[in-house]
Amino acid sequence: MSDLPNPMKALSEFDFTKFFNEMKMPVMPGLDAFVASYRRNMETLSAANRVALEGAQMVARRHMEIMQQAMAELTETMKAVASVESAPAKAAKQAELLKQSYEHAVANLKELSDLIQHANNEAIALLNKRFAEAMDEVRTIMDKAAIKG
Repeated sequence: MSDLPNPMKALSEFDFTKFFNEMKMPVMPGLDAFVASYRRNMETLSAANRVALEGAQMVARRHMEIMQQAMAELTETMKAVASVESAPAKAAKQAELLKQSYEHAVANLKELSDLIQHANNEAIALLNKRFAEAMDEVRTIMDKAAIKG
């Protein structure tokens, strides 16, 4: 059993410093340009996140306003239903109020959906614009490197 090679011994005797010193790494063309491009990418990502967060906050505020409005309308609805005397008139009033409530709910959902879509579109537009710019920057850096090389 002692005839088997010990992989840990071989690994411990390997000279990593010599290995990495002998390794020839290609020179990175336009490193400063790549770093600047990366910084702009992070700035754009931050801006897109800010737009998305502001959109989420706007949706939350509007949702709260809608809930407050719904509670006020519910109070008025209860008063309106209570003021009707006859059963057929009460049923008709309830049907009318139910229809109005449904229409308000659909309109409110559409409004919230539009707010979300607007914020998402704005954030995506920022990212798409920066992506196109980044690809142009990479192409320019590589073209300059090809001319020098």
